[in-house]
Amino acid sequence: MDFSALYQQKHPRFLDFISSIKNKPNARAKVSGIAGSSRSAICSAFFKEINTSCVFLLNEYEDAAYFASDLLNYFEEDSIVFFPSSYRRPGHSIQEDASHIIRRTEALKRLTLSADKPLLVVTYPEALAERVGEAGQLKKSMITLHSNEKVDLAFLKETLKELGFERSDFVISPGQYSVRGSIVDVYSFSAKFPYRIDFFGNEVDSIRSFDLETQLSVDKLDKIDILPDLKKNSGKGNMVSFFSLLPPDSVVWAESLTDTFRQVNELQKGHWIGLKPEEDGRLPIVDYLVDEESLIRSIQPFKIIETSSVSFFKSEIHFEFSIRHQPNLNKNFDLLVSSVKQYKQDGYEVYICSDQPKQLVRIEDIVKSIDKEAAFVPLEQSVHEGFIDEDLKIAVFTEHQIFGRYQKIRYRNDFAANQTFTLSEITDLHPGDFIVHIDHGVGRFGGIEKVEINGHWQEVIKLVYRDNDVLYVSIHSLHRISKYKGKDGEPPSVHKLGSGAWQKTKAVAKSKVKDIAKDLIALYAKRKESPGFAYSPDSFMQEELEASFIYEDTPDQEKATMLVKQGMERDYPMDMLVCGDVGFGKTEIAIRAAFKAVADNKQVAVLVPTTILALQHFKTFSERLKGFPCKVDFISRMRKPKDIREILKKLKEGDINILIGTHKLLSKDIEFKDLGLLIIDEEQKFGVAMKEKLKQLKLNIDTLTLTATPIPRTLQFSLMGARDLAIINTPPPNRHPIVTEVHSFNETIIREGIMYELMRGGQVFFLNNRIANLSDLQMVIRKLVPEARTVIAHGQMEPEKLEEIILDFIDGQYDVLIATAIIESGIDISNANTIFINDAHHFGLSDLHQLRGRVGRSNKKAFCYLLTPPVTTLTSEARRRLKAIEDFSELGSGFSIAMQDLDIRGAGNLLGAEQSGFIAEIGYETYQRILNEAIQELKESDFKDLFYNEKTETQIAQPSSNVLNNVMYITDCQIDTDLEILIPEVYVESITERIKLYRELDNLQTDEDLAAFVSRLADRFGPVPQSCTDLIDVVRLRRMALQLGFERIVLKNKQMVIYFIANQKSPYYQSPVFIGVLNAVNKNPKVFRMKESKDKLIMSVDNISKVGQAIDVIRKLNMD
Repeated sequence: MDFSALYQQKHPRFLDFISSIKNKPNARAKVSGIAGSSRSAICSAFFKEINTSCVFLLNEYEDAAYFASDLLNYFEEDSIVFFPSSYRRPGHSIQEDASHIIRRTEALKRLTLSADKPLLVVTYPEALAERVGEAGQLKKSMITLHSNEKVDLAFLKETLKELGFERSDFVISPGQYSVRGSIVDVYSFSAKFPYRIDFFGNEVDSIRSFDLETQLSVDKLDKIDILPDLKKNSGKGNMVSFFSLLPPDSVVWAESLTDTFRQVNELQKGHWIGLKPEEDGRLPIVDYLVDEESLIRSIQPFKIIETSSVSFFKSEIHFEFSIRHQPNLNKNFDLLVSSVKQYKQDGYEVYICSDQPKQLVRIEDIVKSIDKEAAFVPLEQSVHEGFIDEDLKIAVFTEHQIFGRYQKIRYRNDFAANQTFTLSEITDLHPGDFIVHIDHGVGRFGGIEKVEINGHWQEVIKLVYRDNDVLYVSIHSLHRISKYKGKDGEPPSVHKLGSGAWQKTKAVAKSKVKDIAKDLIALYAKRKESPGFAYSPDSFMQEELEASFIYEDTPDQEKATMLVKQGMERDYPMDMLVCGDVGFGKTEIAIRAAFKAVADNKQVAVLVPTTILALQHFKTFSERLKGFPCKVDFISRMRKPKDIREILKKLKEGDINILIGTHKLLSKDIEFKDLGLLIIDEEQKFGVAMKEKLKQLKLNIDTLTLTATPIPRTLQFSLMGARDLAIINTPPPNRHPIVTEVHSFNETIIREGIMYELMRGGQVFFLNNRIANLSDLQMVIRKLVPEARTVIAHGQMEPEKLEEIILDFIDGQYDVLIATAIIESGIDISNANTIFINDAHHFGLSDLHQLRGRVGRSNKKAFCYLLTPPVTTLTSEARRRLKAIEDFSELGSGFSIAMQDLDIRGAGNLLGAEQSGFIAEIGYETYQRILNEAIQELKESDFKDLFYNEKTETQIAQPSSNVLNNVMYITDCQIDTDLEILIPEVYVESITERIKLYRELDNLQTDEDLAAFVSRLADRFGPVPQSCTDLIDVVRLRRMALQLGFERIVLKNKQMVIYFIANQKSPYYQSPVFIGVLNAVNKNPKVFRMKESKDKLIMSVDNISKVGQAIDVIRKLNMD
């Protein structure tokens, strides 16, 4: 719906107002009565009529970003220019934001080079406070390239260097370029994607943009403009106010010029942490900032419209709209229905807007179920704030305001730091890293070396074991090694080659894993045979409850809800494990399941590990189920004995539907009238005796277990049919990112951070993991912020005392909680939205990720300050960790980075804590392989019937390599060759990248994957050389050999020798596969020669000088 067209066509006086602005030079106007997103509709209508550039000046960054998002409803993106500040937090820190610098440069380029095209420019005071380079400076700094143009490659490299571009192996951030043979990659400061320029001699053969994450081409381009960081390339003397670049007939719409000039003035005097004043006391940054007087002078020549109650300039033109904000409905659907009906009666057209079609359907269903007369027009578009316009007789409601939820800014941010590269920095192999070889155990990575075999060169991986024993691993066997993943900061012990210790360790781990897996599967089978209660399909109230959830369901959350409901509707007891990171919406799934049980007159027990969590869950459940026929209560140490007796009486009579509590819930004196569902939060935190009790309970009633430690995807496949899993991997989309900054311990930062949080009525966590200096920190905070009420908490306190402190903090009796990492374990305080982590460099990635997840749980913006010693004193690993957590502030984006430690915790939680010991010994990936083998063996032997007879609906489809569907007689085939098979150094210079490509190639499973790999190589590095093609063919050859049961293939001296399975009792020798091979050999006696040597079956083929020929020969065995 184009609301701007309504203002153009139907508003009684709006066009007269536009004419008066058009006809008056240097017009000054005041507009009042604008509310909500009517601002974007009115400004769009104005822009369409006046046909000249307009600058829309909002008071804050977020207001400007939402306004730009709303403009996308009326214009294509190329008409809108968003102009932000270069800094993450102007006036506080000199830390720059790469995405903002790119957007500023892009804006300046468009204003300078497209002066004849009217543009909508959206900005805010902090952005205007920074000076910009003159228009001539931008043109001088720009490199323009066309396809088929003659350009000297050496000259281009020299020019990029002069403009401040930095050469690197691969382009991952703006201002970098790389050269690989005839290919130049460059990331301009004014482009969404970096560019890949392919030269043929001294001619530009092709230009493509490419994706940072995949490094693959996106679009073919005819012409590009490359711009450096203009701020660094402009001299102080050549810098001017932003308004100097605007066309003279531009119009400025300002929310409040008084506020703009005040903010600009404050930035001149800001603290700017990280800057030292010069001798005269001035901060060096002041040279790059516009002062208040200069800004006033530069804005005066333009037509100005102000929308605040007090104008800065004297206004000659006044215009008043009759618009008010959408009423606050506070998730009350009855109020929504009565409002819709009232507006309809008063002659208004009522619209409800959402960019989620499912949400619109939900609202329509709920509204109709309350009153069929209440009709509205559903609009699938994103509007930031609803409004009611009395002149146009329209009432516009937004779905996120009806539900009271945060709306994500839609205006694109394509330039956010790239997670793939930070992740690869952590997972790449570097010399000295611990690795695990499946046959030889833990060693150290010694790099890549070249060896000569029969006159041909090959690359091998060097592994160093105890006593400096060296093992060379062929690049065709890289799938047998993996980077060691153990607990953060705990190095493994390196094995001795040939000692047998590794084989013993593996065997012990396997037998233990097999026992655990056996128990899990036996429990699963037992549950299948027990009778259970089948719940009814969803009621109308269930739908209303789900529709009133203030956040948007993520696809994973929807899927998890569906799986839980399906499990409840079956006629045998459910045992579902819901895994999801902090804040991913697990509690909501538990609430929905609990209400479903209550709707069928069943009672629900919610078991939690701590008293504090019992209280928190009680508050959450009560709040969500308010207005529904459902009685929630809780028992814990905090309740008086008299209250507990009353609760137990009501529970027995069935007057309490949901009871929340700690382990007391399982004691004998607690009797439910009809218990139907048990919800367990963080099961791994309960003791062994409790777990045994739970095991017995689970056989008869439906159980739903929640865990915040994610279960690794690899384990999900292994455990199919042993546990029902619902995994939530996607973070909620509409949560504020957590502003994360790394600083050295700085009193100004601490004071400002705490003061800001207290000013908005919030609370602060201050985390310090050494109990000894908690009191010193409390003294420092009291000195810096005397008005803050502080309290200390740590794990060595008496449990009752600790509990009391935490409850008082939740109750708002303290402002700052100074604590050790105890807050990591599930304390959810929505009013605490700032966290300081002292000595952050001592924490692992997963700890930092989970600690940060304690804030940002509400609709407020959250802050996380990581305090460290000076960065120069930190280890490179600590710096990498801190950079990763700082760059990925979106909720859930640090999730994949934190996965390596969380994988281990997840495995420990699911399979028993003692498993963490095995993982520490053998590494996570080896452990996972062993687990997979153990479970597959059990599925084929002890539990054969169970798995042949059922297809589990609640699981993801089994991978095709499952031995039950596709029999494989061996797990690996070794290939030895003297052919030149490698990625040449001249083709891929970076050693790290070559190893990465070797590892990726060695793990590819299908022809489609291999074809995609070849295409990626050609795109990134140019035409694929023959030695690379042969290397790719080796992977094909190995896969074919595995299917045919070959243990080893030797390609040397123009002969191929094939070794069959050594174990003569293997079922392979009775299989159709082996019989097929024998038939093919008999049909082609001139090609294949078979013989038995030392109890081994061997087959040889002559005249094989290329891998391609070997593939053709083996194909004959397959076809015949």
